[in-house]
Amino acid sequence: MAAVFLVTLYEYSPLFYIAVVFTCFIVTTGLVLGWFGWDVPVILRNSEETQFHTRVFKKQMRQVKNPFGLEITNPSSASITTGITLTTDCLEDSLLTCYWGCSVQKLYEALQKHFYCFRISTPQALEDALYSEYLYQEQYFIKKDSKEEIYCQLPKDTKIEDFGIVPRSRYPLVALLTLADEDDREIYDIISMVSVIHIPDQNYKLSCRILYQYLLLAQGQFHDLKQLFMSANNNSTPSNNSSPEEQSTDQSLLEKAGLSESEVDPPEENSKDCVVCQNGTVNWVLLPCRHTCLCDGCVKYFQQCPMCRQFVQESFALCSQKEQDKDKLKTL
Repeated sequence: MAAVFLVTLYEYSPLFYIAVVFTCFIVTTGLVLGWFGWDVPVILRNSEETQFHTRVFKKQMRQVKNPFGLEITNPSSASITTGITLTTDCLEDSLLTCYWGCSVQKLYEALQKHFYCFRISTPQALEDALYSEYLYQEQYFIKKDSKEEIYCQLPKDTKIEDFGIVPRSRYPLVALLTLADEDDREIYDIISMVSVIHIPDQNYKLSCRILYQYLLLAQGQFHDLKQLFMSANNNSTPSNNSSPEEQSTDQSLLEKAGLSESEVDPPEENSKDCVVCQNGTVNWVLLPCRHTCLCDGCVKYFQQCPMCRQFVQESFALCSQKEQDKDKLKTL
């Protein structure tokens, strides 16, 4: 149809035909190159131009104070038979409740109940949500601002040496931190923290580590606490006492369990300098890769993470400008 129209047009007037074709060519070229400021489908542009015009959204963040802190002391010595040592650091008097052999399904059903039904602000609330689907429970009182080492161990009469093959229906240990005083629950947005801990046994020898941590809010939401990856200091070398064979074994076990190594790597010594200008203070977290490597001046120039080259979908600042100014005044 178009060919018939062009032939008819040429027979009518060759000059008019040339003018129409030339006009169509100019309009098409202008659309492709963006002369008119209109949006053009991505397929008509090269990759570099598409990346340049991609808009990175700045995520609106709300700062909340987490009253709970939990870490594993000497993870290399932990096992199902010998137990585990946990170090707590809480801002208020708290209760540490440990559930050995907690059901995976019942735990995540309990988290959904915190969102839809009732708030898990006490150990009893979690027990009700779990329907007692755990093998053993122990509880400790934690004093505020005291880094206490708590030794947890299964009783010998349970005769439990492992939790079966992967995939498992039970987590080795789930640790719940809650505020001991009811009045303190009105002060903090975060009312409890659930930590899922892997402990090696005879069947699954992956080194001891915290797999997941969930922060439970008074409003009913719960959030998965993720590690931020800071830019490594060039002058420091990460300390790693494990041999290459042990690292290879851990990697294969992680892949078997469906976990990525990046999610469970131990933290390294970090630098506070921007990886681009080497002058500004690192302040921006890039999502979804969670690399924290850019300062306020450099973040606006990047649509890809300078560390892993992944496209940046969102970003947020660790500190506001007012907080940075306060820190500068303190150092003066």
